[in-house]
Amino acid sequence: MSEETQNRRLVVEAKHLVKRFGKFTAVDDLTLSVNEGEVFGFLGSNGAGKTTAIRVFCGLLKPTSGMARVLGIDVTDDPEEIKRRIGYMSQRFSLYEELTVLQNLRFFGGVYGLRGKAYKEREKWAIEMTNLQGKEHLQTGDLPGGWKQRLALACAVMHRPKIVFLDEPTSGVDPISRRRFWRLIDEMAGEGITVFVTTHYLDEAEHCDRLALMHAGKLMALGTVSELKEVFSDRAVLEVKCPDIIAALDLMSGQDWVLETSVFGTRMHVVVRNAQEGKRLTLQLLEGSGNAPVEAREIVPSLEDVFIHHIEKEEAAK
Repeated sequence: MSEETQNRRLVVEAKHLVKRFGKFTAVDDLTLSVNEGEVFGFLGSNGAGKTTAIRVFCGLLKPTSGMARVLGIDVTDDPEEIKRRIGYMSQRFSLYEELTVLQNLRFFGGVYGLRGKAYKEREKWAIEMTNLQGKEHLQTGDLPGGWKQRLALACAVMHRPKIVFLDEPTSGVDPISRRRFWRLIDEMAGEGITVFVTTHYLDEAEHCDRLALMHAGKLMALGTVSELKEVFSDRAVLEVKCPDIIAALDLMSGQDWVLETSVFGTRMHVVVRNAQEGKRLTLQLLEGSGNAPVEAREIVPSLEDVFIHHIEKEEAAK
């Protein structure tokens, strides 16, 4: 992490944060911090604990134990003040579909106490930011999914919050709309707004300044994309293609020179200590078993490789 990043003010802090629902632990001993102006990502599958943690940070859920602070405010001491000072876009579309675009903006502007000239300035900014010019009088329920998400973001930041929490903001929208939405996030970050976003899209995670990998309520890893990929600094990842990938997986998983294996569609990723030796042994083993033709090439590890590595490491430790 750069010295500039380290010197930024912390806007989100959690120490040993736990949230349980009965006997189920949704967030398990979470410790992290987010700096002012960061685009910080929570990456994990559904059920990883991302949404629960977000709702604790937003003052919507009370933690079972541990500490969480947002903008210096403890979430258990004054959750209402946190709600007034942040922006929040929930996983489910939260606007009023029977209202027009402008009516939704006016409603949320009123909730945040915007009146007169201040509201008009923010309304103009919101329309321009989301590229919804000419659609102000359309009923929100008639908008395509991508436009709805942009409108929801505009409503969440009408009051110029220092930090905005976006929970799976692009879930269910098409790739082009997702790309446009992330341009808006980058623009907000450029204006100094801290963006805390949850996602299960690996390509989106690449946009974040730092990432927290979540699995089964636990923080698996934390850092920049390049820092997270350092788990493969002393090993190589091979992409293997052959006729029977499942048979190949079973065969290679039992080899002492194979560190990890995982299936990626019609191909397999194999982690080895040395790329050239690993390729030689892979070809020899699979061709010898009749599982040919075989292709094996070294690749740059992806975030998915990193994620699978940490999950398998956690499962092996149990």
